[in-house]
Amino acid sequence: MGFEKGTSLLEDLIEKAGGCAVMDGGFATQLESHGASINDPLWSALCLIKDPHLIKQVHLEYLEAGADILVTSSYQATIPGFLSRGLSLEEGESLLKKSVKLAVEARDKFWDRVGCVPGNSYNRALVAASIGSYGAYLADGSEYSGCYGPGVNLDKLKDFHRRRLQVIVEAGPDLLAFETIPNKLEAQACVELLEEENIQIPSWICFSSVDGENAPSGESFKECFEILNKSKKVNAVGINCASPHFIESLVCKFKELTTKAIVVYPNSGAIWDGRAKKWLPSMCFGDEEFELCAPRWRNQGAKVIGGCCRTTPSTIRAISKALKETS
Repeated sequence: MGFEKGTSLLEDLIEKAGGCAVMDGGFATQLESHGASINDPLWSALCLIKDPHLIKQVHLEYLEAGADILVTSSYQATIPGFLSRGLSLEEGESLLKKSVKLAVEARDKFWDRVGCVPGNSYNRALVAASIGSYGAYLADGSEYSGCYGPGVNLDKLKDFHRRRLQVIVEAGPDLLAFETIPNKLEAQACVELLEEENIQIPSWICFSSVDGENAPSGESFKECFEILNKSKKVNAVGINCASPHFIESLVCKFKELTTKAIVVYPNSGAIWDGRAKKWLPSMCFGDEEFELCAPRWRNQGAKVIGGCCRTTPSTIRAISKALKETS
């Protein structure tokens, strides 16, 4: 798929969706609701090995809820992670491809059922391949701190991401989603990799934020966006797995920093303690609050809106309903 063609595909979807496309929501949350056990360094990627049928089921549930974009189950799926579990290189690469295949199969199955129905309100969804940060692989919460240690430099980060990127692109997703990037260095690594590998698939790079003002590393978004704005391979930028309380001000800030499309998919507002491996009590958004806020985020400039950890198909249904009613 050519770069220009791919870009048009995303732009067309946003237009068909009334100016703002709807993403899916929390993946691990929904897998757990179906009985999946993911208390593991591989997190939701463990289901690629043990419960692939649940992955497809969750994709279908988000499509039913109105998602225009499905994100694959590869956020914490990495070659080093699979190797550490005793899998071979070939098996690890096969599982990465499987994450894309399951999402594509779910999308096509759903579209075969609803695409020819008169008055159908759904759009044919796009599949975005998730590429989690280095911190996600470490599984120590460092995607929320950006503190990777003195031995982690630009070359190490590119080496870490390179083969996974190559394998995922070979699997044929519509989009690439670099997620929960915590610092300027890893953003630069992602941008340089897209150029070095001559990637022809549209991509977005999303940061997390713990204070609603800066990247988790403490670096300003102005510093981070200077790198992204120079790249023609990065089609959209945004924020994911941050508190929904931050989104309104961050969209306004991002509008001042970039002309690229803005993507937002916050978590429920719950706080993850990466060391204790548990969610902490906090002020969470309910579905009603997402329904109220989604049109405001869109009106401020967001072009893609969805949910991250602890959001559900019910959340996405509320977002989709609100955006379609006010488009």
